[in-house]
Amino acid sequence: MQRANLAIIGGGLVGASLALTLQAGARARGWRIVLIEPFAPGDAYQPSYDARSSALSFGSRQIYERLGLWQHIAQRSAPIMQIHVSDRGRFGSARLTAVEEGVPALGYVVENAWLGQCLWQALDHEVVSWRCPAEVRRMDALADGYRLTLDDDSQLDCDLAVLADGGRSGLREQLGIGVRREPYGQVALIANVSPTEEHRGQAFERFTEHGPMALLPLPENRCALVWTRAPRDAERLRDVPERQFLDELQAAFGYRLGGFRQVGARYCYPLALTEAEEQVRPHLVVLGNAAHSLHPIAGQGFNLSLRDAQALADRLLTESAAPGDFAVLQRYLDGQRLDQQMTVGFSDRVTRLFSNAQPMLATGRNLGLLGLDLLPPAKRWFARQAMGLGARPV
Repeated sequence: MQRANLAIIGGGLVGASLALTLQAGARARGWRIVLIEPFAPGDAYQPSYDARSSALSFGSRQIYERLGLWQHIAQRSAPIMQIHVSDRGRFGSARLTAVEEGVPALGYVVENAWLGQCLWQALDHEVVSWRCPAEVRRMDALADGYRLTLDDDSQLDCDLAVLADGGRSGLREQLGIGVRREPYGQVALIANVSPTEEHRGQAFERFTEHGPMALLPLPENRCALVWTRAPRDAERLRDVPERQFLDELQAAFGYRLGGFRQVGARYCYPLALTEAEEQVRPHLVVLGNAAHSLHPIAGQGFNLSLRDAQALADRLLTESAAPGDFAVLQRYLDGQRLDQQMTVGFSDRVTRLFSNAQPMLATGRNLGLLGLDLLPPAKRWFARQAMGLGARPV
């Protein structure tokens, strides 16, 4: 029977980030970490026009800087120098700029494949061992940890199991951890597009009568599009010819980046706010999308999960108790509760406010955008939320 101090179930961006955050302290303590992942990472990064991407907040950059990884990640990232927020057909708008906030960039957009490659290459296999491709079929609680049964019928015991296997976690359900789910009644259409003009590090949050859209800068003058629509309409837009899609996108977005000349593969994802009813148990932590999945329009989901991972690693490495000690895990969650509540609340309220076409609400948010641009304290608060710094002292 093999035994590890920590077993991280899910080697995606959140699980790999946690492993890297723990790595130096685990080496000093003699801990063994096992990362279990069903999909093997590639040996080399392969550029792709259609690569999915993540928006990293300025706070996430600071975390990766402390890990010595940011310089590598930044080689293929696009900085967000300003964010333009507008409401289609109305005069209210607001601009957030890196210069005003005194930071090199408000955030960065990075292809997931590149970020994953940077993380995986930084892992020390003497401390973090891979079981990949492998999948955990069953988890059984023990007095001193968990016993994991894998798909090859091998077993692994661990002091602490970290469940980071995504928003559709079957293991979360198997363990009887309930989920609060609030569907938005919307679908996110995701695609990369190319404008005729240079984006110059501009990101756009645009609110329309059909739902919000975001356009984020990518390397090679591409933009990552998140377009929220009603389910049938999103599926229609996914399937229409390229020229028709670009024409409809142009009509909804406008000409701030000139015309749109190319769109890549289009994907649709149903949207809901989901939160696990338990994030910690003795010898167990639920992390990443398995703990909370947010609407992508505000770009907060991965950044919150990364802060959770950092806080968990800090707590485990500053306590003398074993990694699975429930009191230690509860102190981690208590320390993150305010950040989680603020971030989930901010993302949810912004989404619901700007997805509502009722005239009174539309007028109110239009005035709110005007006020945001005219009132420095309100603008500062909004910018700190967007940069992932909202729960930190000023």
